[in-house]
Amino acid sequence: MPEKEHDPVREAHQRREQRQEQNIAILIRQLSDSNPTFRVRAAEALGSIGDPRGVEPLIALLSDPVQEVVWVTLRALGTLRDPRAIDPVVPCLSDSDRWIRQGAAWALGEIGDPRTAPAIARLIADGKKGVRIAAAEALGKLGDPHYRTLLEALLDDDEFEVRQAARDAVKKLA
Repeated sequence: MPEKEHDPVREAHQRREQRQEQNIAILIRQLSDSNPTFRVRAAEALGSIGDPRGVEPLIALLSDPVQEVVWVTLRALGTLRDPRAIDPVVPCLSDSDRWIRQGAAWALGEIGDPRTAPAIARLIADGKKGVRIAAAEALGKLGDPHYRTLLEALLDDDEFEVRQAARDAVKKLA
């Protein structure tokens, strides 16, 4: 019986997979680092890698005391588009920090579950321009025509960027 052939391509692929496993484990550990900069970078990296193993650790990071960490975590969860994040992200729509409300709306729009539309729709009247933009964009992505009238009301918003986001969202509902 011939000895198993040496396959350098397969071995290189295995080494790459091992490195990726190690990197993901390191990033997950960094999510609990005492330095918020490491937590931010780890959350960003886990979102960009796109590995579903990052979802649960990122969800746990939503309770971080540093708003920037939570905002970046919301962006990462939106990028991952994993429905496990929906229930933990929805309460962030009511956060006192505008960046967290904005990030939550964006993330839920990316995840794309139409059941989140009523919660997102409440942000259409938010006092912060970026939050209204994110809410309009998310409702457009969700595609529920029931929100057309609400979005059309934003066509008279004082802010140009909000009107533009509403216009784009209404087009998506057509």
